[in-house]
Amino acid sequence: MTKLEKIRAAIRDRGIDGILIYDELNQRYLCDFAFTDGAVFISERRAELITDFRYYEMALNKADKSFTVSTPSNISEFISSIISEENIKILGFEGDKVTYSDYQRLKSRFGGVELVDIGNMISDARQIKTDEEIAIIQRAQDITDRAFADLLSVINYNMTEIEVAAELEYSMRKNGAEGFSFDTISVSGASSSLPHGVPGNEKLKRGFLTLDYGAKLDGYCSDMTRTIVIGKADDEMKRLYNTVLKAQRAALDYISEGADCGEADKISRDIIDSIPEYKGCFGHSLGHSVGLQVHEEPRLSRRSFGQKMRVGEIYTVEPGIYILGKYGCRIEDMIAIRTDGIHNFTKSGKDLIEI
Repeated sequence: MTKLEKIRAAIRDRGIDGILIYDELNQRYLCDFAFTDGAVFISERRAELITDFRYYEMALNKADKSFTVSTPSNISEFISSIISEENIKILGFEGDKVTYSDYQRLKSRFGGVELVDIGNMISDARQIKTDEEIAIIQRAQDITDRAFADLLSVINYNMTEIEVAAELEYSMRKNGAEGFSFDTISVSGASSSLPHGVPGNEKLKRGFLTLDYGAKLDGYCSDMTRTIVIGKADDEMKRLYNTVLKAQRAALDYISEGADCGEADKISRDIIDSIPEYKGCFGHSLGHSVGLQVHEEPRLSRRSFGQKMRVGEIYTVEPGIYILGKYGCRIEDMIAIRTDGIHNFTKSGKDLIEI
């Protein structure tokens, strides 16, 4: 089922006549084209990408061919004409994306039409990725894996955390990334105990170096974390690293179609908490979905018991241990649920690396 077919089925299920989409990410999802200053309209018979002249040629070339590209001089009047032509009585809109003042303007512009909040219609559809989306995300992750290999060939003690982040980002750009999924995390020594630490302008410190980063391609994100060691790992560091790796592998072994999202988190968490020194040191959830945003629903967390995994969903699997003021370690792969198990997008090895 295509994305447009999924949305039309959802429209029929809601008993509405059409939807009007203003959120730019939802527009991008629906018509495979990123633009601003416009709208997407979908009904049973019409699929309209409404924008201005700046985007016209690009939209003709890049947007889903199921959509008609229009550049009216007055977008509101154009939408009003569609509503009239299609005999729209009930029009859905994104209640969580439209301000109150914008809602009042919609009521004024489209008088006589009942406006209905479509709630999570688009975000729910976005949770199940198509084969095409999965292929794009795989290409984004391939770029991310390549950046890790490139970094390992040049990293040295004299580099700063910022320089390490810059090397990763340069490699991703060089290999085709259109941007980055989020601000690259490159933190060493005691700073590695900060799950979302910010790279500093000081040389790499001995101990763990956590690298959390991702490439963006065709609007879609990848996400990966690897933790390496600057210098030599002592026995306690090896024990901590191997505990995180054991926790991740146990979750990966469990995850499959129909598996419980909360149970996946519990499996990893129980392994970490079973060691007294590490109990309570895994403070975040096991994972989250990834797509046009790097953090999407559904999630693998303690609040997700009863939610079952479905074919086409994507999750990160990223347990970690963070010892306050000392160091931390996280290992993250990104996987998709398939009928025959899982597809792991991430190819970078997970043996402990010492620099």
